[in-house]
Amino acid sequence: MRHSRLRRLLFLALCCDFGLFAKQLVSPFANLVTDALHIPGGIGTSFSLMFLVVSAALVPRPGCAAIMGATQSLIALIMGRVGSMGALSPIGYIVPGVVIDLVMRLTKPLPLTDRLALANAVGAVSASLTANLIVFRLQGAPLALYVCVAASSGALCGLLGGRIVPLVRRALSFGIQKGD
Repeated sequence: MRHSRLRRLLFLALCCDFGLFAKQLVSPFANLVTDALHIPGGIGTSFSLMFLVVSAALVPRPGCAAIMGATQSLIALIMGRVGSMGALSPIGYIVPGVVIDLVMRLTKPLPLTDRLALANAVGAVSASLTANLIVFRLQGAPLALYVCVAASSGALCGLLGGRIVPLVRRALSFGIQKGD
């Protein structure tokens, strides 16, 4: 039982790290699209949130994604990767985590891939709306475009996460038994 908890914690730590660093890798390419559309972003964040969604699927504990979002925010603050939100960046990590947890809980009857696509899309929209409220202050058509890009890239990354979960579960023999 102790070994299983340690393995779960290590997996969650890796997903936090992958989420942060994946965003750094994807953002330059994503910026090519968002700069052309004259919107602040949304694609890199969607890819980063995929790791929270995958974690929430593999470690179905209440608050898993919110705790991971808080952990990511602390790591980002320590490393100085706060982006345009500055000291308020933890809000931009925690809000999507809470939203992902809520969506994962409310959509239990749906197939796993659908749950992940929906959770990632709604999480990405919540991240974009949070960033807009704190920093960008977009209105009208630019805001609608920003939210649509976040939702569509979030859904695509969630679908990718749906393909990843069975592979990771099988590779790590990560079948979490009840009572663990």
